[in-house]
Amino acid sequence: MDRNDVTKKIISAKVKNKMTWADIASKIGCSKEWTTAAMLGQMTLNLTQATVAKDLFDLTDEETAWLQIVPYKGSLPTLVPTDPLIYRWYEIVSVYGTTIKELIHEEFGDGIMSAINFSMDIQREADPKGDQVNVVLSGKFLPYKSY
Repeated sequence: MDRNDVTKKIISAKVKNKMTWADIASKIGCSKEWTTAAMLGQMTLNLTQATVAKDLFDLTDEETAWLQIVPYKGSLPTLVPTDPLIYRWYEIVSVYGTTIKELIHEEFGDGIMSAINFSMDIQREADPKGDQVNVVLSGKFLPYKSY
């Protein structure tokens, strides 16, 4: 058994029990973004959070222990890009890509999100032309220096 097995069990229970990430997050006590990342194997839960997850997903003691171990972050099975700018985006997508996909599909259904409206605080924004995905990602810009 490893963390990937626990993630599969969590997703299976979520689907079977018709749970939403927001509902799960409210029980865990954290944001839906962080909770989704945690349930998908990208974050470490503390004992209290792991105990709630154990009850929610009917996990064994061993599976619950896996939730409390620092994960190997990055879940996309692709080659790592070498361009420094693209690599930073790959790093973000590698850790949070599955979270973004899960939350958008849960909220809006099957489809894609424009990279123009990208963020980790994912909210529905009403618009008379059609609801928008409002996502806010904030990161530090690191410029190259002349040498």
